Amino acid sequence: MLLRHALGEQLRHARRDSGMSIRALSAAAGVSIGYLSEIERGRKEVSSEILAAICRALSADTAMIVSAAANRMAVPAATVVPMPRAAAAAAVSAA
Repeated sequence: MLLRHALGEQLRHARRDSGMSIRALSAAAGVSIGYLSEIERGRKEVSSEILAAICRALSADTAMIVSAAANRMAVPAATVVPMPRAAAAAAVSAA
């Protein structure tokens, strides 16, 4: 699995968990809907600046998203590795 695929899956998972539509996330992060969709599908590499903007809009810690994506790469594709809410909330409030 490529990092862009794992990051895309993790971002989509985080967006859905937050209850945000792709349109709402696009507006909050300042990223076009088309580009955000491509990132979530793993078709585009995401820059650190765009990743940070998306994570801010999701109220998610960028390091937690990247870590969860790395964990996705380390396990079989059928296994979902959710980002623990308690750890995510603690990381966001500590920042």
